[in-house]
Parts: sequence; C-alpha cells; structure tokens
Amino acid sequence: MRRNRETDSYSVAFLDVMSCGFGAIILLLMITRSAAPVIIEISDVDTTGSVNELQEQLFAIRGETTTLDRELNAKQEQLSTYQERVARLRRELTQAQAQHQITSQTSEETADELGQLNIARQALSAEMQRLLEQNFAKQDNVIAGIPVDSEYIIFVIDTSGSMYQSSWSRMLEVIGNTLDVYPEVKGIQVMNDMGDYMFDSYRGQWIPDTPSRRNLIISTLRTWNPYSNSSPVEGVTRAINSFYSPDKKISIYVLGDDFQPGGSITEVLRVIQRINLEGADGERLVRIHGIGFPNIFQLDRRFQQSVYRYSNLMRELTQRNGGTFVGLNDYR
Repeated sequence: MRRNRETDSYSVAFLDVMSCGFGAIILLLMITRSAAPVIIEISDVDTTGSVNELQEQLFAIRGETTTLDRELNAKQEQLSTYQERVARLRRELTQAQAQHQITSQTSEETADELGQLNIARQALSAEMQRLLEQNFAKQDNVIAGIPVDSEYIIFVIDTSGSMYQSSWSRMLEVIGNTLDVYPEVKGIQVMNDMGDYMFDSYRGQWIPDTPSRRNLIISTLRTWNPYSNSSPVEGVTRAINSFYSPDKKISIYVLGDDFQPGGSITEVLRVIQRINLEGADGERLVRIHGIGFPNIFQLDRRFQQSVYRYSNLMRELTQRNGGTFVGLNDYR
C-alpha cells in the first residue's frame, strides 16, 4: 500500500508540471498575437506614364529657367550700358555747368587777353599791308598756310561735349570753308575722333564728291553727336589704316579742342609715323592738318592742360606728316 501511494504522488506532480508548461505556452501566444496578419496586395496600376509626364515637366521647367537666365544676362548688360551712358552725360553736364559759370563772369584777365589780341591783330594787319606793297605773290595751292593739292580729304571731328556745346556752329563754318577751297575732289570721308563713320553705308569707302552730298554732309553734321573720349588718336589711325594708298593724295583734317591726359604724345607720334609711310620723294603719303578750337580756355585753369596737350600733339603731328596746325582765336 505504501508503494502505491508513492506512485500516485509522482503522477500528480508530473501532471501539474505539464499543465503549467502548456498554460505558459498558451499565455505567451495570447500576449504576442496583437493583430491579425495583413496581406499586402500587389498594385496592378501602371505609373510609368505619370513618371514620364513629370520628367517632361521638369525638362520644360529647366528650359524656361535657361531662357530666363539668358534674358536676365542680356538685361544686365543693357543696364550696364545705360549706366555708363548716364555717367558720361553727368560728366558732360558738370563740364557744361562749369563752362556756363566761367562764361558768366567777367574778369580783368580776360580783358587783358582781349587787349593783347587786338594789338596782335593790328600788328598782323600792318605786316600784311607791308607784304602787299611788296607785291607778295600768293600760291594758288596754299590757303592760310595749308596745302590744298590733295585729291581725297578726310575730316576727323572731336564730338565731345565741349566741342558740341561751344563751337559746333563755328566748326560747321570751318568745314564749309575747307570744302570751298577744294572745288572738286575724288572722294570725301567724315568720321569722329573715335573713328566712327558719319555714314555707315560708306564705311571703308569714299563718299563721291557732288554738291548734293556736300550739302548732306553739312546738314547731317548739325545734329551728329556720337560718343567721344576727347582724343584724336583713334580717328587718325583708323583713317590712315582704312584709306592709305600709295597712288592717292590724301589729306586728313583734325578738328578738336583738347587731348585728355593719360595718352602718350610720343607713342602717338611713333605709331602714326609707322603706318603713314614715306613716298619716293621722302614725304608722307597722307597729309595731316590740325585745327584747334579754344573752347577749354573758357573754363578754370586746371582744365586747360588738355588744350596744351592737344596743341603740342597736333603741332608735332602735322609737322611730321606734311601738314599745318592752325589754332583759332575765337571759338564762336
């Protein structure tokens, strides 16, 4: 009987252990199962078309961006050009205001200069009378010391503010008088001191000499006012490089009032001497004449240095190139 009781005790303990283990497994399953499994279905919708459409829109946007960038750069360049023009106009306005202020004042120095000028004129008249009494012979091919034997003439005109505002009508008279002493030439050309042509249709070509074209030149000059840096260098060098020919007699007439500091007179003379070659007779094949207008003398003395530079340049330039420099004593 004792043996049976021991066997029953072991059997009950085994069942308890098994029951507890099975219950623990069930409990774990209940804890970990929070939701039913979800089956992810594969979509049958084709999105290739949408992707292509978005890519096309992206490319279109990029193209529009490039176009806008190009237009922006063009506007910025245009704005820079306008700003430079405004700065130039402001400088010319300042110069004009200073000029007006000087001309509105009467000084003893100006009166003394006018008196000296009248004395010089009287002395010149007396000398002319003496020469006439001696039957002084006038050369037909020389007017005011300027040879007029050329077949082609080029006008290089300073179109800066000081010239255009003070001496433009006087400059027109000088050009008209110059044309009058050439009854007929084979060709005419007009450009400013920057080398810009007055008539683009005749760029690099001679303008035929006819009365109607002479009238057209004078009438166009009345309102012709391109940009100028107040230096005759560019215009003279372009005129020689464009029209120099060993079989043509050419004269260049430079009309201006100043040569701004910064350029080397020696370098200018050297460059022009190199391109304006000598003929068989030892003379330069292109004559260079200069006419100076005393506009800057209306301004303060600190502005007059450019007038002296222009005079020195043109005096040496004309002397070395078979021409004559004439300085006017009245800008009006």
